[in-house]
Amino acid sequence: MARAITLIRSASLSDVAEYAYAATAPADSRLIFLAGACPLNGDGSTAAIGDYAGQALKAVENMQAALTAAGASLQDVISTRVLVASARREDLVAAWQVVRDSFADHDVPSTLMGVTVLGYKDQLVEIEAVAAVLDS
Repeated sequence: MARAITLIRSASLSDVAEYAYAATAPADSRLIFLAGACPLNGDGSTAAIGDYAGQALKAVENMQAALTAAGASLQDVISTRVLVASARREDLVAAWQVVRDSFADHDVPSTLMGVTVLGYKDQLVEIEAVAAVLDS
């Protein structure tokens, strides 16, 4: 299957970051804007209470379900924003590592942010994403 995404790297920027610094999609691609994927179970309860990595994993699973419903996959994601309800770098890194590992070699541009609070009771992680697909 042809992919719409082109990841862009720059030799003039640090290679320390575990993601591409930019990405493009052709004009004829269909963009998919996902709501923030939350770590919610099917019954609406918050998964993995108190566990940043566990909530990141559940959020990725929920993001994958939304992508599938839109005719896409993680390989079609063009960018992400990972929100973590913490001021501790260790907590942000714990969530980020799960997200990063889920994308494997499709290392899309991403922003990792510590925030004060998220919308659901006991929620620690939320992942926003944009995807692009070529419908043929």
